Amino acid sequence: MSTVPNVLLNNGVLIPQLGFGTFKVPPEKAEEVTLQALEIGYRHLDTAQMYGNERGVGAGVRASGLPREEIFVTTKLNNGRHGRDQALAAFDASLDALGFDYVDLFLVHWPLPARDQYVEAWRALAEIAADGRARAIGVSNFHQEHLRRLADECEVVPAVNQIEVHPYLTQDALRAFDAEAGIATEAWSPLARGRVLDDPVVVQVADAVARTPSQVVLRWAIQRGDIVFPKSSDPGRMAENFDLFDFDLSEQQMAAISALNRDERTGPNPDEFNWIPQ
Repeated sequence: MSTVPNVLLNNGVLIPQLGFGTFKVPPEKAEEVTLQALEIGYRHLDTAQMYGNERGVGAGVRASGLPREEIFVTTKLNNGRHGRDQALAAFDASLDALGFDYVDLFLVHWPLPARDQYVEAWRALAEIAADGRARAIGVSNFHQEHLRRLADECEVVPAVNQIEVHPYLTQDALRAFDAEAGIATEAWSPLARGRVLDDPVVVQVADAVARTPSQVVLRWAIQRGDIVFPKSSDPGRMAENFDLFDFDLSEQQMAAISALNRDERTGPNPDEFNWIPQ
């Protein structure tokens, strides 16, 4: 079994650098898929209120028989719940769905800048952290201007910023901003939904190190220092994505992959995204 390193967050909490993402895992499959991930060795699970699968993720954790404290669980605030009372109630609903007394990390999922309530949402998360029901709190899809506003108007610094990062969207400036502020960067869609796996540069590096393209891209993210959580419901691919810690990429290979940047997103631009689920 691979040994997954931990990243030290700015509040002293340790988070496994490799996790398992549950985006688009159907609610009826979530328990089974979560249990498979834990059996492979994952100890970091990423879900969200908007995914609709928190209940299954919690059931998978319980079915594993592993101590709760050995598993790092992240969930995220639903869009449209940015008001203080709404955010507090939404968090309570997450705890109920997961069947936990606490979560390890709770995030504001999107800033929704046109709705202009993310500062209020962040203050609600700070209340949750203060009473110990979230071991750490952070944000997701926040750009520099959103983070600057939190710094100007709030006392608590996010522990993490979960953003889209992959070789076609390296996010160097935002990652550097996070690092300077003491915020860990988490990378979602690390394989660009498979778009980067056929890139000739990635394939060439994979051939050179005798690994798969997905392993190479995930290793690139790990060596850059990002926290990463690939998503797959296939047990073979889940195991492949976990096997990342017995090889290294050279500086030249790292630079070649980083040079693929196109500022190309697979998801929405947070500056423009203001969608609330119905």
